[in-house]
Amino acid sequence: MTDEISFDDFLKVDVRVGTVTRAEPYPEARKPAIKLWIDFGPEIGEKRSSARITAHYTPETLVGQQVMAVVNFPPRQIGRFMSEVLVLGLPDAGGEVVLARPDRPVPVGGRLH
Repeated sequence: MTDEISFDDFLKVDVRVGTVTRAEPYPEARKPAIKLWIDFGPEIGEKRSSARITAHYTPETLVGQQVMAVVNFPPRQIGRFMSEVLVLGLPDAGGEVVLARPDRPVPVGGRLH
């Protein structure tokens, strides 16, 4: 477990749900990854992310899926791709990422609380 944080610290992390509108392989990445375009609704719009999720997902299976992401980190250059949000996941027994997402459809842009 990491150090305790205050509730105010938690509120600073803006985690939202979005729908993947486009996904492409990212073979130029140092580790296998998929480029994602995610719609977070009218308030935030569409944002991009590079995610190392190739063990369990293909670009074709991700389009239309809802995912959770931190939307208020600064953009980060990942190779030649600008990643604007951090898609969230958990490690499986082998350490491969399984996406964190709602278990039923929810409105895009909804904030985790």
